[in-house]
Amino acid sequence: MNNSIPHAALRSTHRPRVAVHKFSSCDGCQLAFLNLGEPLLALAETVDILHFAEAGPIDEDAVVDIAFVEGSVATSKDAARLKQIRENSRYVITIGACATAGGIQALRNMHDSGEWIAGIYAQPEYLDLLPESRPIASIIKVDLELWGCPVNGEQVLGVTKALLTGHLPRVDHSAVCMECKRQNVVCVMVSQGKPCMGPVTQTGCGAICPKMQRDCYACYGPAVQANVSALSTYFAATGMPAREVAQRLLFINSQTEPFTSVGIHWQNKTSAAPNTNPGINPKTSLGAEQ
Repeated sequence: MNNSIPHAALRSTHRPRVAVHKFSSCDGCQLAFLNLGEPLLALAETVDILHFAEAGPIDEDAVVDIAFVEGSVATSKDAARLKQIRENSRYVITIGACATAGGIQALRNMHDSGEWIAGIYAQPEYLDLLPESRPIASIIKVDLELWGCPVNGEQVLGVTKALLTGHLPRVDHSAVCMECKRQNVVCVMVSQGKPCMGPVTQTGCGAICPKMQRDCYACYGPAVQANVSALSTYFAATGMPAREVAQRLLFINSQTEPFTSVGIHWQNKTSAAPNTNPGINPKTSLGAEQ
């Protein structure tokens, strides 16, 4: 990712032009954008949104000042389309976990995805799928990455306004714990013993889960200098099985370090131990109460 965005406003003879492109994803990040409501309508009065299929306008080949990209790269056609978007855009900004890290679908990268596909589709040879789900930055240069599952719509709006006025967008990479302290949210790990990923997860969500008495499940990716090894060891010390520790780390951002290496470490411990519960526990994976 290239963070060297110049301090210069988007000046030209036309209004700034924006595009929102979708790749392999659930559309949640586009919906976060749309759910802004009136602020989005106000933005539309200052820019021309040339491509945003979720909202209506379609022009994939539009030449724009800012291109937001949602979703991961899953096919060879995706890769070719991405390169064209890069050529047509002054700034490319990835939004959400799928675009920045491969997303939940990148879990297939750790398994034989060909075997999975063959078990589902009668004629898998007709599918144009890459062996792995890949982040956008693995194919083209990305100017800024906004994490989240989904991304924070206010954050997207703030970045857009910053670029339009010539300011370097600032993304807070501190841990969710810091956001909890700023909002006077009682720590669910200390007060309730929940296996919260907040100490190692980048903020940006507004500490939504802890505010609702739920433990963070790391949808915003790793925070700066995240000590994932220490937190996972703590989880295990509280009695959490190695398999569930691995699930905490190898989830939405499974292909992002240090989640990947530490998660695989605990996954290997699971393989070495007797497996008395082979089924996935979705409540554990999603951070619900045990």
